[in-house]
Amino acid sequence: MSLFLLHCSPDPEALSIWATRHRLLSPDGENGYALHALLTAAFGERSPKPFRYLGARQGLLAYSDHPPALLHDNAALATPDVARALGLDTLAVRPFPTAWTTGQTLNFEVRVRPVLRAKDGRERDAFLHAIEAESSPEQPISREPIYAEWLRKQFAEQDAAQMLQVGMDAFRLSRVIRRAGVDEAGQRKVRTPSGPDAVFKGQLRVGDGQAFTRLLTRGIGRHRAFGFGMLLLKPARPC
Repeated sequence: MSLFLLHCSPDPEALSIWATRHRLLSPDGENGYALHALLTAAFGERSPKPFRYLGARQGLLAYSDHPPALLHDNAALATPDVARALGLDTLAVRPFPTAWTTGQTLNFEVRVRPVLRAKDGRERDAFLHAIEAESSPEQPISREPIYAEWLRKQFAEQDAAQMLQVGMDAFRLSRVIRRAGVDEAGQRKVRTPSGPDAVFKGQLRVGDGQAFTRLLTRGIGRHRAFGFGMLLLKPARPC
């Protein structure tokens, strides 16, 4: 399996104009759907994901299993407004490791949406689910340990990795755009559900190397195509 790390520097003003024109900004300014739509417009079925937008200064990072030449060829076909909004003139792609040693330690950062699927198919905040499950908790329940346990389970699937240290670096409730169905005017209906939006930093130990590569390629949790779930790695050092 090959894996590549992609970086580009979206133009904030062009991104905002494009997203507003296409009605792709959520009420609180979350631009995950707009970036998803831009990446799809530029790369089609080869759109890289998961991705993480780190702001105007650090730009956008994404993983892809498509080789650099193919990604550059697709980017070259993007329309001028899409190319400017994504900053495709700055596009850089390099190989990313896929060979991991069992027991290898790495520092990580990941933005996630810790939700669970309810019986009716809707998403449920893992924290609210935990509160409802504890009818009379002896101690107050806080978000961080609930979300950290949710994240631990994501890492543990197929023995991909074990969390050694973890802390919630940022949290907010954000509204994201989702489109489903068609309205009377023939336009797709827009929903803006609110949910947990958390950034975790910590240290992990690699379990099964192939499973860890699959975790990187797939991403963590839900909404991976909309700016969540990209696992960013650094050499291990004290957190």
